[in-house]
Amino acid sequence: MPARGDMEEFRRSYSRLCKESGAEPQEAVLKQLHQLPRGRLDLATQSLTPDTCRALGKLLQKQTLLTELVLSDCMLSEEGATLLFQGLCANTVVQLLDLKGNNLRAAGAEALGKLLRQNQSIQSITLEWNNLGTWEDAFATFCGGLAANCTLRQLDLRNNQISHKGAEELALALKGNATLQQLDLRWNNIGLLGGRALVNCLPSNRTLWRLDLAGNNIPSDILRAVEQAMAHNQDRLTALRESQARTHVLSKEVRHLQEEKSKQFLDLMETIDKQQDEIARSSRASAARVGQLQEALDERQSIINALKAKLQMTEAALALSEQKVQDLGEQLVTAEQERQSLSQRQEKERRLEQQEAVERESKLLRDLSAANEKNLMLRNQMDELERKVKSQQEQLFLTRQELTNTSAELKIRAIQAEERLDMEKRRAKQSLEDLEKLHVKEVDHMTRHLEDSERAMQERVQRLEALRLSLEEELSRVKAAALNERGQAEEELIKARNQARLEERGQRVIPHADRPSSFKLRPGAPNAQQSLHAHSNSTWLTWRRRCGCWHKQGMRLRVPACSRSRQWLRLRHEPASSVYRWRGSDDAWRTCSSYHE
Repeated sequence: MPARGDMEEFRRSYSRLCKESGAEPQEAVLKQLHQLPRGRLDLATQSLTPDTCRALGKLLQKQTLLTELVLSDCMLSEEGATLLFQGLCANTVVQLLDLKGNNLRAAGAEALGKLLRQNQSIQSITLEWNNLGTWEDAFATFCGGLAANCTLRQLDLRNNQISHKGAEELALALKGNATLQQLDLRWNNIGLLGGRALVNCLPSNRTLWRLDLAGNNIPSDILRAVEQAMAHNQDRLTALRESQARTHVLSKEVRHLQEEKSKQFLDLMETIDKQQDEIARSSRASAARVGQLQEALDERQSIINALKAKLQMTEAALALSEQKVQDLGEQLVTAEQERQSLSQRQEKERRLEQQEAVERESKLLRDLSAANEKNLMLRNQMDELERKVKSQQEQLFLTRQELTNTSAELKIRAIQAEERLDMEKRRAKQSLEDLEKLHVKEVDHMTRHLEDSERAMQERVQRLEALRLSLEEELSRVKAAALNERGQAEEELIKARNQARLEERGQRVIPHADRPSSFKLRPGAPNAQQSLHAHSNSTWLTWRRRCGCWHKQGMRLRVPACSRSRQWLRLRHEPASSVYRWRGSDDAWRTCSSYHE
């Protein structure tokens, strides 16, 4: 957050510049400068005068506080916008610039082109709801500045009346730009030609990974091609980031190994120095101790010499006292033994110290050889890591070549697919026209056929109606004739019944033995009316109540309707006049010679 003193100085400079130009500072701008939050100057929806824009432009040339400048919906005039952009050309800290809804036109587009060409800090520009694309020459200047810019990452050009020619200028700019990553072109008038120009420029741009083209009347195949190109750029950017991360990790590991190796080497050298110091101290201590023992031995020798002198001086006294001499002799022997034992002990200690020094030296030599082996192993690991880094760099180079080849192949395929799509569209259009003509012909034919069918149906209905009337007349005549015939048949039936009664009175009983076919009762039959033996070959006939007919061995006999009863029977092998009837009073079959079918 900027310091309060810097904000006060910024506000005072703004007021001073406004007064120098003969204008009063705007209260809204002073209020925003008083509440400046974290390097962001938000003047949205404030109507900025040209004098205010001139003062802000001069302040922005050298200020180091603001990193974000929001000027959306500020009703900037062409002069005010030009003055602001001139000040921003020399600015080195502003990273975000919002110019939404300011109706920038030709002069604003040219000033923006100059700003993009000279500024080296702005990374995001929002230009939504302006009219930059209305003037083609000014928009071409803007695109030239975009092509020369090397810091811009995000650009918003929504609703700027950009035509297909403006899209072609943008395509040329994207071919030369190597830093832009996000471009928003929604709700313009780019169309088919502009979409093709943008698609053709995408293989040359490897940094742009987001391109929004909704609401531009661009066909779906071109939008899909744009999405594929953006996906390729995103994959390429992801692979590049991963390779950079891996390279950073490997370099970090290499540095860590180098530091660890140097640290281990320094520790080893310190250990060797300490051991050498210890050896030197131990040798100095042993030398000092040997010197002390030698001094003690010299003192004892001097004492012995003194005693010898005294012994010579007191030889006479020795003669007087042998006991004293013997005591002195014993003391001398004891001192001599002590001296010898002390010399032997000192010799043993010196030998032990020499052995320990030799062992320490051998141990140090072994540690030194182990350290040398470890150093060699670390060098081998370092060489192996360097080889791995080189192989990964080669793989990255091969991957880049494959991506380049793939993008070129995809471009060729996209062009071929577009040509095939145009051909298929022409074929489909021709087939649709042919189908429409055929459909019209079929509709006419079906209409005529339906009219003919309707007329034929009406004629047929009329004929059937006439036929129905004639059949009804004929049916009425047939009914009348049938009624007449029925009356005649009833009269004939009455006559026949009367005649039958007369004949029945004069009929005779046929004896059992005189019948030609010898009708007999079936053995075991409970009633003579239910069973009958007919024919000379002993065929039995049986009456069945269920169907009301006579049967022959499981077969129903074909007899006239008048014989389908228990009382009447006519056999097929006999003449039609041979009809028999059962007479219960006589318990026998009687013939009716006068019966006719």
